[in-house]
Amino acid sequence: MNGVRLSRYLSGIRCFACEFSHDPRALLSVCTRCGLPLRVDYDLASIRLTLADVAGRAPTLWRYREVLPLEEGDEISLVEGFTPLLPVGRNVWVKDESRNPTGSFKARGMAVAVSVAKHLGARALSAPSAGNAAGALAAYGARAGLPVTVAMPEDTPKPFFEECRLYGATIHTVKGNIADAGTFLREHGPRNCFDVSTLREPYRIEGKKTMAYELVEQMNGAVPDAVLYPTGGGTGLVGMWKAFDEMDMLGWIPSGKRPRLVSVQAEGCAPVAKAFLEGRERTEPWPNPRTRAYGLRVPSPIGGFLCVRALRDTKGTAITVGEDEMDRATAALAGRSGIDVCPEGGAAWAALQKLRDSGFVRSTDSVVVFNTGTGLKYR
Repeated sequence: MNGVRLSRYLSGIRCFACEFSHDPRALLSVCTRCGLPLRVDYDLASIRLTLADVAGRAPTLWRYREVLPLEEGDEISLVEGFTPLLPVGRNVWVKDESRNPTGSFKARGMAVAVSVAKHLGARALSAPSAGNAAGALAAYGARAGLPVTVAMPEDTPKPFFEECRLYGATIHTVKGNIADAGTFLREHGPRNCFDVSTLREPYRIEGKKTMAYELVEQMNGAVPDAVLYPTGGGTGLVGMWKAFDEMDMLGWIPSGKRPRLVSVQAEGCAPVAKAFLEGRERTEPWPNPRTRAYGLRVPSPIGGFLCVRALRDTKGTAITVGEDEMDRATAALAGRSGIDVCPEGGAAWAALQKLRDSGFVRSTDSVVVFNTGTGLKYR
């Protein structure tokens, strides 16, 4: 591994929880000391990069090369990222992640995770999924020339299985939810596969964090007052929280300025919201999780404590949405905007009205609502 070429700005990898240091030249999963997620650090003081510098670069997430783990030319790419930020009302925008390859924000994380895994010597890849992550992994694995094994709950909509099959992945159907799919792969999956599960390797965060970089660039250096994000495993929420800290140090945003991050969850599966609203530091497994927004049906997120920390750190909040509210909001947002809205995006749109009613979001606040993927796979 001594010949591995990583970004010259990558300064180390440490545990989010205990700060134990790990060798970035090795294939890494979770912290070897405490078993919790790892964080990729950069020598931000040495990076000389402005918004003007990136303006002329290709419209992909790799335009932020200096704060990503690989040097130019080493990425596995399907031209992911730089999705549109669409105005949908006064001071309200939708970040439409359905425009990514494979139709969801999962392409961002898998692009970086698969790139680094191949670069560090992985021969095969695996992950449990509620749907979109499996499709993204299958596609990027195909692009990288690496075999992929995925496991999904048996009630996952058929298009997700068909997508994985199209890209040549090995598919396992599992009774239960994504947690059960993860257990199945750990107990019965191929032994030679590198696990790229949510927050069980450090680089999917690096892909997802580029959503925040794009927001600031697309808003001409401004920081929105609130960001409403549908939260399952929480990689996107944690990634954006990390990115705003990085942009502060890079001088891209006013010192200390952060959006209030809002975790939107389904009433039938809300471990992050429950922990946050009860004043707890860590999430607890959610019993009998139920929601048609399959990306939100994550009962025991390993990074739940990081989601809670991000919400508190940014003076944000968490909110839950019922299934009927979600359905109405999905149709309402699609009907007024022309955006291909997924149920998770509908949940975020429903949350905006509830937050306005409560006074958490004012009419003068600038708000970004995330639509995390295409709704077509759910039909």
